[in-house]
Amino acid sequence: MSLQVMDARPDVAGGYKVDVSRGSRVGRVSSEWFSRPDDERFLSLIDLHASVKGRAAKSRTRVVESAAIRVEAARNDAERLELLLPDSDAPVAPTHWSFGQLSSLVGAPASYLRQLPAPLAAINLQYGLKTHRAEQVNTLETEDGRTELRAVTGPDYGRIYDHELVSAVMKIAGDGVGDTRWKIPGVLDWRAGVYNPNAAVSRESTTLYASDRDVFLFLVDDLNPIEAGKLPDGSPDLFFRGFYCWNSEVGAKTLGLASFYLRAVCQNRNLWGVEDFQEIVIRHSKHASARFAQEAAPALTRFADSSSQPFINSIKSARAAIVARTDDERTDFLRKRGFSKSETASIIDIVLREEARPPSSVFDFVQGITAVARGKAHQDARLDFEERAKRLLAAAA
Repeated sequence: MSLQVMDARPDVAGGYKVDVSRGSRVGRVSSEWFSRPDDERFLSLIDLHASVKGRAAKSRTRVVESAAIRVEAARNDAERLELLLPDSDAPVAPTHWSFGQLSSLVGAPASYLRQLPAPLAAINLQYGLKTHRAEQVNTLETEDGRTELRAVTGPDYGRIYDHELVSAVMKIAGDGVGDTRWKIPGVLDWRAGVYNPNAAVSRESTTLYASDRDVFLFLVDDLNPIEAGKLPDGSPDLFFRGFYCWNSEVGAKTLGLASFYLRAVCQNRNLWGVEDFQEIVIRHSKHASARFAQEAAPALTRFADSSSQPFINSIKSARAAIVARTDDERTDFLRKRGFSKSETASIIDIVLREEARPPSSVFDFVQGITAVARGKAHQDARLDFEERAKRLLAAAA
């Protein structure tokens, strides 16, 4: 069986023939793609970095006493709140996000306060700040025409700026549109089953995003396919490497990195045929910056520079590991691994339909389990199936 990294030549005109019925579907990138307005989409890492770096350059952080914050309705706009922070002559305008953080600090429902007229909301919030146990808070203020309060976090919040993550990605991916092997992904032609890595990049197709509260990036190495065995028709089973990462410098989410192998990305930016999904998540605690420097950034570089041979070998081992030759053995293999009678029947049936033969190797069973997982309506059940498939594949390596 031939398993190798292929030359960067398309199998068919305009792209690579892929089988997206195998592996897992990951919808995280698609969720980001659906929710991002035009002004949060960027066409290159250079543009993205300039945007998030520019706002950081206009920002400052400081620690203040919560009880010393003054709240009032804006003098020139009775529908908007302003905050006066200690040792500052000019008011600051809270963003939607920081207003929610400040409300949460004093135990007030932000959604309710937002419905009140600004003067009344100011009275309620001020009362909360005065009567709540005083504590130190870390503010992030940005000057861009007016001063905005972008974040209110605890004093030990381990801020990692969005531009720091983008800079780490740029070290391996350049501009993200072709000056290295890492780039914004192409698109799958569903009718032909062909993945085209050279599809044009536009604001509609880009996978580089940043808002006032976060950053998200997804890149692939889709000009260098990896062959890991054969499909039932004898054509190569092709994979590409990919990763996505995210961060929020204002406390809206963790910092994280996910790396994987995938077979295609569709127009809606769903990831298809995903294998070997790995994830690192770092909470913005006191030592977050050190963990980012010691774990996430090096992991990104290792994945970018690493050989695909271990992944290929694991697929090869799983294909070679024959664990069942009869119907009874197939049933026993799955039942002993915690699958119910109906789940067992579904896994065997889907392999039989897709491969035109019953499962016999570990790889066959893994593909069947992940195929059934894709049909699970509830995320917890789907993730449980995918995790069991992952453990089974790892045990065969």
